[in-house]
Order: sequence, then structure tokens, then C-alpha cells
Amino acid sequence: MSIVVNVDVMLARRKMRLNELAERVGITAQNLSVLKTGKARAIRFSTLEKLCEVLECQPGDLFAFADAAPAAAAEATARKPAA
Repeated sequence: MSIVVNVDVMLARRKMRLNELAERVGITAQNLSVLKTGKARAIRFSTLEKLCEVLECQPGDLFAFADAAPAAAAEATARKPAA
């Protein structure tokens, strides 16, 4: 299970650069890069609110939940020898 960060997708859709978004949100480009790469451990609601405001999107547009369990189960089933 993991949270997938789609900030880069929204940046591309809005034809905006990372540095411009960082400036408009009021955080450093480095901190935004950490978030964009999925290495951030937390995000403040005020930052999330500003990201959504600037990118004109909803929080669900920026983040998605990817459940790795079904993929792992399918892979395990595929490895079982035929009876």
C-alpha cells in the first residue's frame, strides 16, 4: 500500500514549472521536489490547500492510493504450478 503523488501530472496539465509553483505556494522548490517525488512523510493542510488553490484542483487530483496487495496476490497465483 502506498500513496502516489501526482503533483508532476498537475504541473504538466497546467503547463507550470516546479519553481513557479513553489513560489506561488510559498514553499521552497526543494520541499516541493521532496513532495513531488513521494519522499515527503507529511504535508500541512495549509500547504495542501494552497497547492489546490494554485493548481485549481482537488486533493484527490494530487494524491492517489495504490494498493499493492492485489498485484502481489495475482503474481503469487501466477507462480503456483498447475494441478
